[in-house]
Amino acid sequence: MVHHRISVGRRKTAVARVILKPGSGEIKINDIALEKYFPIETLKTDVLLPFTVTELLGKYDVDAIVNGGGSSGQAGAVKLGISRALVDLNNDLRGKLREHDLLTRDSRMVERKKYGQRKARKRFQFSKR
Repeated sequence: MVHHRISVGRRKTAVARVILKPGSGEIKINDIALEKYFPIETLKTDVLLPFTVTELLGKYDVDAIVNGGGSSGQAGAVKLGISRALVDLNNDLRGKLREHDLLTRDSRMVERKKYGQRKARKRFQFSKR
């Protein structure tokens, strides 16, 4: 029986491939320790949220490969990947994770810039004369 799970998490334009295996709680993202990769405390807690909610902190090792997006999108992608992998390992955790909204893919994307405008919705300054 295979004890590790591979799952994918996405957020904005970031894609995370997460490998979850039983271990001592070591978390590596792109072969860099979690503390180094996400120095901002809120992003670290975001990534660890699935473990905190399920009370499995320190029980699994995480190896994640993340591409695209910025740091917040990448943290969200890893979080979703970990949540999905945990559900793959133990379906009983689904309720707890669902309760904290950790299995929902955040579908919000950046709206594209339109022509004749400064940004997606911001217009150029209007001049009557």
